[in-house]
Amino acid sequence: MADNQPHILHVHGSFTLGGKEARAIRLMNIWGDKARHAIVSADREALGARAAIDPTVRVDFPASPPFAGRPGVGRFRDIAKFLKKYDLILTYNWGAMDAAMAHRMFSLVSAMPPLIHHEDGFNADEATGLKPQRNLYRRAGLGRADALVVPSVRLESIARQVWKQPAAKVHLIRNGIDTARYAEPPSPDAIPGLRRSPGKLLVGTLAGLRPVKNIPRLVRAVAAHRDRLQLVVVGEGPERDAIVAQAAALGLDDLHMAGFMDQPWRFVGLFDIFALSSDSEQFPISLVEAMAAGVPVASMDVGDVINMVAPENRSFVVPDEAGLAQALGTLATDPDLRARLGAANRDRAVRDYAEQAMVDAYASLYGEALASPDILR
Repeated sequence: MADNQPHILHVHGSFTLGGKEARAIRLMNIWGDKARHAIVSADREALGARAAIDPTVRVDFPASPPFAGRPGVGRFRDIAKFLKKYDLILTYNWGAMDAAMAHRMFSLVSAMPPLIHHEDGFNADEATGLKPQRNLYRRAGLGRADALVVPSVRLESIARQVWKQPAAKVHLIRNGIDTARYAEPPSPDAIPGLRRSPGKLLVGTLAGLRPVKNIPRLVRAVAAHRDRLQLVVVGEGPERDAIVAQAAALGLDDLHMAGFMDQPWRFVGLFDIFALSSDSEQFPISLVEAMAAGVPVASMDVGDVINMVAPENRSFVVPDEAGLAQALGTLATDPDLRARLGAANRDRAVRDYAEQAMVDAYASLYGEALASPDILR
């Protein structure tokens, strides 16, 4: 390890800021000069999350073989040769599975660095059911991985039962945040360009604007209460035009598209209600951030959400769009209820989703893979 710093390669399907990217970047920023990093994205144009990396962190974005494309021995050989340059390989979600497969294939014939795979959830094409061929590919590709990390109980079950990974290989590490940062009330102008509609509450969501997040569903649910609610969407992505078009079709003329914003503790507390409208989630960091800011939640019943929120808030985690609209309407009419749920969510976040526990778990896992258990501590 050059300069006693492990050189860690991160392989993403895309590197636009979402939950997995935010967590990876937060760990990089916390560890500072304890490691140096390289980041590649199978989608070479999707590198927007790089802006959130602390400028003092040693990181580069190297030229690499294509990590997406038709499977083939030649391409996998090129990937494996590239992987060998690093001390530890970290792969994230389905979009990085070719890196895991190349690692598996060529670790059988030559020494390869340790590889740890992370699964945080599924895109729209697997939101309603996993694809059998992908399950087989994951099962094979993870055969030589040192570990598989998941943030949710549901994913832990899938990893063991569907992908047939040994229990000792699967690590459940729940996402955590620095909850203390969310204790202070945000500045009223923390979201640039936001003009609050008089007499309305703010419903906010944070998401990469992809189909699986189904923000048009949230637009429709808010539109049912347009006289009382205003929607703020924080995030960027290919679904932006579809979201704006849905709002225009419903006459929702005060939708605010805030675009990408980092440092969510600066603004999440402005929301009167946090909403999550995804078709698929596992353990969304944005939900933990809203809870830490003391915000009540209306959400689709996806992933571990119903067990993440405070017990008092669980009746507002719902199965369908009609339920989401009803949940928003009920919260909109009862300020005491909003305050009570927000306080309960804040208490739950502080108690159960502390950042240090997450950081320690990753430091231990990565350190053991590097054969230097304390190197990231």
